Amino acid sequence: MTATALAQGKKISFRNKEDTVCPVCSEVHQRESMFQGGGRLIAGRLTQELRRLYEKNKKFGRVNPNDYILSVCPRCLYTAFPKDWSSLDAEENGKLRESVDNRRKNIELILGPLDFYQDRNLVLGSASYLLAIECYQVRKGTVAPTPKKAVCAIRGAWYFDDLHTEFPEIGFDKIRDLLYQKSAGWYTETMEIMQSGSEPVDAASYLLGPDTDKNWGFDGVIYLSAYLTMKFKDELASDPQSKLNLLVRAKRTLSRLYGSGKASKSKPSVIIDMAKELYDSYNKIIDEMGGEK
Repeated sequence: MTATALAQGKKISFRNKEDTVCPVCSEVHQRESMFQGGGRLIAGRLTQELRRLYEKNKKFGRVNPNDYILSVCPRCLYTAFPKDWSSLDAEENGKLRESVDNRRKNIELILGPLDFYQDRNLVLGSASYLLAIECYQVRKGTVAPTPKKAVCAIRGAWYFDDLHTEFPEIGFDKIRDLLYQKSAGWYTETMEIMQSGSEPVDAASYLLGPDTDKNWGFDGVIYLSAYLTMKFKDELASDPQSKLNLLVRAKRTLSRLYGSGKASKSKPSVIIDMAKELYDSYNKIIDEMGGEK
């Protein structure tokens, strides 16, 4: 809870009455959830990354619903989306038990000592998405880990951008950019999985978001894959020809969304307008690089 909210006796969140038991270390705790309504959220603009910004609330201070999305064991730091919390098999459970010390060491090297028994805040929210990525690295394809890592990476990048704004001297922007690049790769991989069916991506459709304000679903995956590829083209491709090939492939994928938007009145105009702007940017840069081969 923020200092502003505490000072005024205002609550952003509450602890669930039902016990949550960690499947990895058996720690019993009460999951934290955000109160709904009451003027807590003041929605701002939607960014090009499909992130909904929220204005600082005079009564409650900083409020971000993404703080409460992930379940985190405060003892061993096992982290997952609630639907995946208890679905560990023996092999996954064993790997997560073996990596408890490394998990805490790795996250605290970046963010310092953490206490998930406390109420969520900017730092704990940031940590939760890094922890989720680490935990989903050992999850099997049955829980669709790739799209979930993509969503966690882009949300994590947003958090570290906020941290960089608050603490510009620490270097959180480097972690932010790394998370964006990881997200770009996982979104592109998700596109391939949507074709191959190697993971049940449909089972992750409820959280593809990428934000909690509006779930753009598979349209969001197509758009963000192209957007992040454009944003990090220099990091994702090492030479001009590879970069051109990367951009041409991304443009063709984006054309599915842009083309379907022109053909269908049911597509939200916001994402179609963004897709058109991005498509035009692709045309321009590809032409400058010598055109499609």
